[in-house]
Amino acid sequence: MPFDPLQLAPVVLLAAAYEWRARTLARRGTPVAAWRRALLWLAVALLVAAASPLDRYAEELFTFHMVQHVLLGDLAALALVGSLTGPLLRPLLAVGAVARLRVLAHPLVALPVWTVNLLAWHVPAIHEAALAHDAVHALQHTLFLACGALMWAPVVEVLPGPVWFGTAAKLGYIVVVRLIETVLGNVFLWSGTVFYDRYEIADAPFALSRLEDQGWAGTVMMVEGSLVTLAALAWLFLRLAAEGELRQQLLERGLDPQAVRRAVRYGRAHELD
Repeated sequence: MPFDPLQLAPVVLLAAAYEWRARTLARRGTPVAAWRRALLWLAVALLVAAASPLDRYAEELFTFHMVQHVLLGDLAALALVGSLTGPLLRPLLAVGAVARLRVLAHPLVALPVWTVNLLAWHVPAIHEAALAHDAVHALQHTLFLACGALMWAPVVEVLPGPVWFGTAAKLGYIVVVRLIETVLGNVFLWSGTVFYDRYEIADAPFALSRLEDQGWAGTVMMVEGSLVTLAALAWLFLRLAAEGELRQQLLERGLDPQAVRRAVRYGRAHELD
């Protein structure tokens, strides 16, 4: 489909709403951290990149379509979730219908929802329907972003999650997420069968067969997933070590173990003083 500037309207509205709320909080003396605002603009940049002329090439090669999907469903989703805080979300959570949707961010809900969405959109009939119909294509991209954000929400934990889902559990969660992506990527890479015939590969800027194109798409999925996984696991391992040391120090001071556990988990240990 040709690039439509109106595709960027939701992104502009998102950024405007975020900045308006951030400035409101700053006036009240509770500013949003600069690094979180930077993540919001990184998310915007990634969304713009995915909706840019890359969209045209995504109709010609599955490889470009996969790049688009990892930008939307993984990188932009992670940056967007990382930019959020509880105070930023408070006006939305005050709406009853929105507050009830918090259950979707539970790890035992978010992971199955993300998995079903990922696999369903790669079923040949459904994937090719997205290529054939603009409305279905828009729905596909919206769900990749939304379900990607849900998948990352328990890890980033903008809002408090289940007591049992601490840093160690998050390590296992990330491993499961990447195993699912790795299996799907390997199917594209090694199946030897072309799953999608609707790509206009004859008009593509690179001379690839459909099978080669599919293999490169699988490679994109696995390489991007591996890099993000390594970064996420490194962050979580460092966080786990730091939390263990801080927790021990606070417990040695005779503080309440439950209060210590919660304060350390949510980076509020200084409040125990």
